[in-house]
Amino acid sequence: MSYGTYFDELAYQYIDGEWRAGSGSWDIVDFNPYDGEKLASITVATVAEVDQAYRAAERAQSAWAAINPYTRRLVFERALRIVDDREAELTAAITAECGGTALKAAFELHLVREFLREAIHLALSAEGRILPSPDDTKENRLYRVPVGVVGVISPFNFPFLLSIKSVAPALALGNAVVLKPHQNTPVCGGGLVARLFEEAGLPGGVLNVVVTDIAEIGDALIEHPVPRVISFTGSDKVGRHVNTVAASHFKRVILELGGNSALIVLDDADVDYAVDAAVFSRFIHQGQVCMAANRVLVDRSVEAEFTEKFVAKVRTLKVGDPGDPATHIGPLINSGQAEAVTTLVEQTIADGATALLRGETDGTLVGPSVLTGLADDSPVLGQEIFGPVALIIPFDGEEEAVRIANGTPYGLSGAVHTGDVERGVRLAKRIESGMVHVNDGTVHDEPIVPFGGEKHSGVGRLNGDSMVDAFTTTKWISIQHGRSRFPF
Repeated sequence: MSYGTYFDELAYQYIDGEWRAGSGSWDIVDFNPYDGEKLASITVATVAEVDQAYRAAERAQSAWAAINPYTRRLVFERALRIVDDREAELTAAITAECGGTALKAAFELHLVREFLREAIHLALSAEGRILPSPDDTKENRLYRVPVGVVGVISPFNFPFLLSIKSVAPALALGNAVVLKPHQNTPVCGGGLVARLFEEAGLPGGVLNVVVTDIAEIGDALIEHPVPRVISFTGSDKVGRHVNTVAASHFKRVILELGGNSALIVLDDADVDYAVDAAVFSRFIHQGQVCMAANRVLVDRSVEAEFTEKFVAKVRTLKVGDPGDPATHIGPLINSGQAEAVTTLVEQTIADGATALLRGETDGTLVGPSVLTGLADDSPVLGQEIFGPVALIIPFDGEEEAVRIANGTPYGLSGAVHTGDVERGVRLAKRIESGMVHVNDGTVHDEPIVPFGGEKHSGVGRLNGDSMVDAFTTTKWISIQHGRSRFPF
C-alpha cells in the first residue's frame, strides 16, 4: 500500500467499525504543507456523528473490558508488527501530511513502537489492593477499573505518535475511545490510527475517529455525557478552554500543552556537545515541538565561543523538501504559521534584537534565525515559538540562569549542561518545569517515565504508571464476613 492509497482510503469518519463520509456541509481539505498538493478532502462530522461515535464506544466498552487482558494485549502485539511492516509507507505519509523530514519520521515511528510495547505491558497493569479494616471481620478490596470512554484530541506536529500515546494505553486498560485529530493532519492523526487497530483486530466501536472542527461541533466533543476523561494535547489557549468546559461537566482532564524550554549552558560545560544538543533541541521538526529549546541560556564566560559555534552549525542546516533525506528543516504546517513566525522575527528585530542569522521565508519554508541582544522585557521571551527561531541569552551565574529560565508562564521541559553532574541536578531541581535533562537535549519522551508540565504547560501526567492513573478509576468493595453493629 502506498502512502497515496492511505489518503484515498482513510479520508473518512470511522464510527462503530465503519468507514463513512461525514454529513456536514463543508470539507476539511488536507494539503501537503511543502508543495500544496491536495492529499484528501474530508466532509466534517456533525454533532450527531460525534454522538454516534460516543454511543458506539459506550456500547462496545463493557465487552472489550471483559476480555481477558492477556487476550487484549494481542491487539497491541499485532499493531506493533504492522508498524514494523509498513514503516516505509508510514514514513511517506508523515512526510506528505506533516512536512516531516526523514529524521522526524524515524523519531516519531520509533516512539510509536515504544508506546505500543508499553501498551502491551499496560494491559496487565491495573492491579488491585487489599487494605486492612479496623473491623476484624471486614475485608477491603480496591479494584482498578476502566473509566469507560475516553475522548482524545491530538495535535498536528507529531499526530501519529501523540494520538497513539493516549489511545493505546486507554484501550489497553479496557476503555473505549473517540479520537479527534487536528484538522491539518486528519489522516496521520486519525485515519491511520483507526486502520492500524482495525487491522490488528480491535472490535468495531471500541475506537472511533471523528474528523471535524469546533466551527461545526462547538464543544460537543468535550460536553458529551459519555466520556469521563478528556486527553488533550495542544496549545495552552485551547487547553484552558478544554479544562474549563470539562470541569463544568465533572470530567477529568489530561492536558499536555505548550512550552518555552530553556537549555542552560553553564561555565564548565562541554561547549561543542552543548551546541549539538541545542541545535537539535531547537530545530527538530522546524521547531514545531512543545519541548523545543526556545531559549538557549549561556554563561557569559563561554558565550562568545558557544555563539560562534552554534551559529556556524545552524548555517549548515539544509532547508527544503522534507522528502530529501539530506533536509534538516522542512515546511511549517501551513502558510499562516509561516507568516506568524516571520512576523515575530521581524518585530523582535525591530524592537532591538540582533539577528546573528536571519532565515528567509519562501511559502511555508522558513529558514532558521538566531537572535540575541534581547531586552529583559522582550515579549518573545515569554512565549512559545513554534518555528525555527533560536534565542541566545547570556547570564552571569546560576542565580540569574534560574531567574531567566523560570521567567515564563510555561514549565514543560529543559536542559542543563555542565561538567559536574550533581551541580546540574541541583540547578535542575530549581527549574519550574515537569522535566529537566542534565547534559542532554530538551526533546525526550520515554514510555515508562512520567511526562507532563507545570504552570501553563499542562495538568496531569502520561506514560508508565501515570497511564493507569489517567485512564482507570479506583473502586472500593468491602466484604463483611461477620455482622456489623448498627447504632439504630
